[in-house]
This record gives sequence, C-alpha cells and structure tokens, in this order.
Amino acid sequence: MSMAPGTIEWVHAFVDRPRDRFAQAHAFWAAVTGTRLSAFRGEDDQFVTLLPDGADAVLKAQAVEGPGGGAHLDFAVEDVAAKAREARALGAIPVFAEDGLEVLRSPGGQLFCVVRWEGEKARPEPLVAPDGTTSRLDQMCLDVPPAVFEAEKAFWPAFTGWSARPGSRPEFHLVEPEPRLPMRILLQRLDDAGPAGAHLDFSCSDLEADRVRHEGFGAETVWRGPHWIVMRDPAGGTYCLTIRNPETGDLPSAH
Repeated sequence: MSMAPGTIEWVHAFVDRPRDRFAQAHAFWAAVTGTRLSAFRGEDDQFVTLLPDGADAVLKAQAVEGPGGGAHLDFAVEDVAAKAREARALGAIPVFAEDGLEVLRSPGGQLFCVVRWEGEKARPEPLVAPDGTTSRLDQMCLDVPPAVFEAEKAFWPAFTGWSARPGSRPEFHLVEPEPRLPMRILLQRLDDAGPAGAHLDFSCSDLEADRVRHEGFGAETVWRGPHWIVMRDPAGGTYCLTIRNPETGDLPSAH
C-alpha cells in the first residue's frame, strides 16, 4: 500500500563514472555488490541497473561526460511534479525536467533526482561473502563545503521527511529513513571551501576482509580513517568501507 503522494517510496543510488571507463565501473560494482546487469538504456547505452536476486534494485550506474567520479540519489515518489515543487520551495534549484523525472540541486549544490515510483519495496539483504563476512551498500555520503553545511542540514531532513541526528564525529550529520528504505544520507562537513561532492559507503562486518575482497576486484586503498577505509574503484571514483553493522547501519558500541 502506498503512502502520501509526497512520501519517498524508494531510493536509488547512482554511480556516475566517465564514459571511457564505464565498462570497468559497472563490472566492478556488480562484482562487489553481488548483482547482475540489466539491459543498457539511453540513447548511448549510458544507463544500467544492478539487479539483486530476490529484491528490488538499489544501485544504478551512469556514464557521464568529463572526469566524473561522483554519485547521486534518485528519490522515487508517486507525484514527481509535486515533490519537485516541494524541493524548490525548500531552496533546491531546478536543472532539468521531463515526464517522470526532475533533476535538481540542493541549496549546497548537490545534484539529485525526483523520479516516478515503479512499485519497488523489497530491500536487498546484506551480501554474504565466501568467508561469511557481510556487507551492504547503504549510505550516500554528501561531501559538503563548510559555508553551506547548515543549509544542507536543514534541507535534507525537510525534503525527505526522514529523521536527523548528529553523527559519530563533529563533522558528520545523519539523515535516516525508516528501515524499509535502502539508503540513508550522511552529511560530511569538509575542512575547506570547494565544490560539493558525493560518494557511496558500504557497511561492513569485517573491514579488513572487505578491503581485501574489493582489492581482489580491482579497487585500491587510498586512506584509512578511524573506522573507515577510503577506496578507489577501477574507474577512478572513490567510495568508503565503514565498520558498521550491515543489518542496522549502526557503528559497533566501541566506536
């Protein structure tokens, strides 16, 4: 049963990668998420969905012009035009619109899309690796310049209708949906001014095991944080492995 027209019914995460590295990108992301590729879509076959077994898709990939390397979210609703009007009233800037799709920028400059809900409702279970460890792609981290951090903290809970709370460190702020939805948002305040960006995060039951597994598929370790590892995929985009419970998304109590 659907909810109110403005309710976010589902969320898709997009991996945006350069066209000349798109094949490496979608092959890698399918491998690390245990999914298979859909048929390609678009005038130039620039879109593909990564399909899990027994659940609805969460991850998609898009070939983009230029260096690429980012990510964005698609919010699926019953009434696209109404939800986009709501976003604009909260300060979002329109970028592009067609039937069933509106592309906007948040007040802090983050691209996102409002799309028509297609009935998705079954969240994929965490991926179980051959060694028994688990992981789940469950978080979009928005990398926010300091000057617009407060504006983003206000916009995303208001637009999504999700709850918000401080994160584990002063530079983090969480925007969390109810458990039926597959992606949450982590706002990360950057140290320096610069353009807004976004990357994807995995929750991992064993950080080192997942690092080794991802490197086996062609990723590189970039940097280690207190409870996360920054990785680079074969197409040059960065993402993070985080030591969180793949079932709940929460950090271990020791952190």
